[in-house]
Amino acid sequence: MSESSAGDVAATAAAAVGWRRAGIAGAAIGVIAAGAAAGVAVERMTVGRGMRKKARLALDATGPYGALRGVAGKAVADDGTALHYEVDEVETEGAVAAQGGAAATGSRRRRLFGRKSPAPVTVVFSHGYCLSQDSWHFQRAALRGLVRTVHWDQRSHGRSGRGRAQAEGVPVSVDQLGRDLKAVIDAAAPEGPLVLVGHSMGGMTMMALADQYPALIRDRVAAVAFVGTSSGKLGEVSFGLPVAGVNAVRRVLPGVLKALGSQTELVERGRRATADLFASLIKRYSFGSRDVDPAVARFAERLIEATPIDVVAEFYPAFTEHDKSGALPAFREVPVLILAGDKDLVTPSSHSEAIADVLPDAELVIVPDAGHLVMLEHPEAVNDRIADLLVRIGAVPSTAPTV
Repeated sequence: MSESSAGDVAATAAAAVGWRRAGIAGAAIGVIAAGAAAGVAVERMTVGRGMRKKARLALDATGPYGALRGVAGKAVADDGTALHYEVDEVETEGAVAAQGGAAATGSRRRRLFGRKSPAPVTVVFSHGYCLSQDSWHFQRAALRGLVRTVHWDQRSHGRSGRGRAQAEGVPVSVDQLGRDLKAVIDAAAPEGPLVLVGHSMGGMTMMALADQYPALIRDRVAAVAFVGTSSGKLGEVSFGLPVAGVNAVRRVLPGVLKALGSQTELVERGRRATADLFASLIKRYSFGSRDVDPAVARFAERLIEATPIDVVAEFYPAFTEHDKSGALPAFREVPVLILAGDKDLVTPSSHSEAIADVLPDAELVIVPDAGHLVMLEHPEAVNDRIADLLVRIGAVPSTAPTV
C-alpha cells in the first residue's frame, strides 16, 4: 500500500472514530431535530456492508423518485444568495394533450378573459431541513397539469447556492428563510393568488414570511398547509429519549456540530464509513410504520446524504431559537390545513395541535402510523388533504385525479 493510500485509509478511519466519539447519536439528532433524515430499509434484506451497498445502488437505479423537473429559475436573496426554483405550469404534458396544446389553451383563455387573463393560483412548496424540493416528489407528481406549482430549494440546500451571509459568519435565522421565500415568490409568482405548503422548516419559513410581510398574506394568500411543523418550543422535544439523555445531548450538541462543521472533508468520509450505523438510527426518526417501501427509504436517505455537515451545523441553532406563534393569527382569514404523523418524534403532533389552538377554524389531520416524513411515507393521505384544500378554494376541479 502506498504512503498516500495508507494516509487516506487512516484519515477515513480517524473520521469514522471521530464521528462515533463525537456522538453518532448526538450528530444524528442534530439532523433529526430540525426536520429530516431517513434510514435504509434494506438492512433486513441483505447481510454485510458490501451487500447493503449493492442493494442501495440497485434501489438508486430503479427508483424514479426525485427525477421530476420543471422550468428552472433563480431568485436572489437580500444577501445575494442564489435560490433555485422550478415552475410546473398548468399547460404541460397531459394537461396540454387533453386541452389540445398550449397554444389552443392560451387562445381559449384570451377569448374568455380578453387581452390579459387573470394570473392562475400558484402553489408554493417549501421543504424541510436537510431535504430539498425533491422531498415533495409525490405531491408534485399528483398536481402536475392541474395547478401551477413552484418548488424551491432553501439556501444551502439542493441546487440553491450556499448562504452568502453564512460565509461571512452571519448565523442562519428563520427570519432570513422567510425573506428568502419572499424573494422566490417575487421572482416565480409575482402576481395572482398563492397557496403556501411547508414541511417542518418549510412551515417555519412560511410563519416567518407572515411575520415580516403580513400584507402579502392578507392580499394574496388563498390557503395554507402546514405539514409536520412547529411554531416554537422545539427545545422541549425529547425525540423519544429519556429526559436526562436528551438534556445531555442538547448540552454538547452545538459544540459537537460546530467542531464537525469545521472538518467537513474528514467528517464526510467518516459519515460514509459509518453509514450503516447512522442509517438505522435516523430511520427511526423519519418513518412511523415498519413497511416503508425500501426505494422510498433509500430516496430519503439520499436527500440527507446530499446535505454537507457544515450546513447541518449552520442551521441547527436557528431551530432552538424559533418562535413564530405570534405570526400564526395572520392566517386566520384563509383556509388552513395542519397535518402531522401520529408517530412524529421530531415535530410531535402536539406541536400541530398547538398551531390548531391558535387557528381554531383550521383542519387538523393526524395521520396514523406516520413519522416525520409523512409526505413520503403516506403520500396518498397528504395528497388527498392538499387536493381537498385546493378544491375548497376553486384552484382545481373536484373531479381532478390527484393520487
